[in-house]
Amino acid sequence: MGVSYTGFQALRHDLQHGNTTCRNITEQYLRQIEAKNGQLNAFLNVFADEARQRADIIDQKLQNGTAGRLAGLVLAVKDNICYQDHPVRASSRILGDFHSVITSTALQRLMDEDAILIGITNCDEFAMGSSNENSAFGNVGHPLNPEYVPGGSSGGSAAAVAGGMCLASLGSETGGSVRQPASFCGLVGLKPTYGRISRWGLIAFASSFDQISPFTHNTEDAALLHEIMSGYDPNDNTTSTQPKATLADYKNFKQDKYKIGIIRECVESEGLDPEIRIRTEKLCEQLKSAGHEIEYVSFPYLDYLIPVYYILTTAEASSNLARFDGVRYGFREETAQSLEELYSRSRSIGFGREVKRRIMLGTFVLSAGYADAYYKKAQKIRRLLQVETQKILSEQGCDAILSPTAPTTAFKIGAKADDPISMYLSDIYTVHANLTGHPGVSVPVGLHSNGFPIGMHLLADYFDETRLLRIGELCMSLS
Repeated sequence: MGVSYTGFQALRHDLQHGNTTCRNITEQYLRQIEAKNGQLNAFLNVFADEARQRADIIDQKLQNGTAGRLAGLVLAVKDNICYQDHPVRASSRILGDFHSVITSTALQRLMDEDAILIGITNCDEFAMGSSNENSAFGNVGHPLNPEYVPGGSSGGSAAAVAGGMCLASLGSETGGSVRQPASFCGLVGLKPTYGRISRWGLIAFASSFDQISPFTHNTEDAALLHEIMSGYDPNDNTTSTQPKATLADYKNFKQDKYKIGIIRECVESEGLDPEIRIRTEKLCEQLKSAGHEIEYVSFPYLDYLIPVYYILTTAEASSNLARFDGVRYGFREETAQSLEELYSRSRSIGFGREVKRRIMLGTFVLSAGYADAYYKKAQKIRRLLQVETQKILSEQGCDAILSPTAPTTAFKIGAKADDPISMYLSDIYTVHANLTGHPGVSVPVGLHSNGFPIGMHLLADYFDETRLLRIGELCMSLS
């Protein structure tokens, strides 16, 4: 028997009415993993015995009336989110068999509310990729067709939820690594405002971009996980002290009509799949018919998004990944005859091709004579992007900005492997929110004629996740 839950509310109802137990739910998900993971390669580690033991404890807490808000929610986490005394490798050889000495704040907050962690999911190495083809542990397959990619870099986390192997999962966002695979796999993928959720315990790729973000089947579950994970953390001085956006806020939110901006350049882009363009335009007409205001807005910086993103993120990556040197932990090339050779051989063998490409790009844009021309100029453009985005949201009064999540649906494994520029352009619509720090969400809005899901993207004002998710729910209801 497969797992049929596509929302936490139905699961909790069954638990509260004695129709099932946490142990039964966990066993069902473990059977799904056993049946599917060999083909999909979504999980790198499955904590079967631990999950069963935890489920039994939580069943007892349910009987005693002491269970947390997430009792029964079976969760998976990406292989760059730390869980104490368990493997964490960022899907790279460089970390070897390293086991974390801490648990990330976001994960700990979920487990404090009695979520059941079932395993660690595959991802692009150090979260660098858009297809989950860069993992040292092999590709992840799409649940609808394993010959296609699930998106990346959090492809394993997306495939785990879409494939019915857990109810929700955590990924990380640097340029669309949750929203793009959510689009490919027909899920809700939420990227909160930068600073809303602690990055403590997330292996860094680009620190001014990175965020832990959830995959769910619906916007209500996203609101719940977002509330529990968010809030100030003294271990992360970039976390905000803004009041939390709660599930109660989500449920009680009332707004009859929305004003939604559509970036004209996104819809008119030559690289956009024609069916996705038609679906975007149809959704706009449906929103209009429902009484909402649609305004086409200009954002003439679309062509700058990818170059600026890759200049800044590679620069930060070249700094962050310097700590993986073969000396302190992880993989070490034992045949090296000198310290310099130890560094170079350990990193050359331990890092994959895409990671080495980005480290070299980042080192170049930070180097003497080029930092002013590339890095500093990119920072200025990043600020310009923030100002222009705020004009649309504040001065023009838009509640959200709508665009496709990705220019295509899921593509075949290997289709873009030899064309990094084409691969990078998979994130052309999602990097916007990471560059500016705004919250964004991808929601499923139907199927392409090729059978794969289409995702629609919404971006809202800072710390306005409640309104963002409500508009996302509206778009899903019209599909």
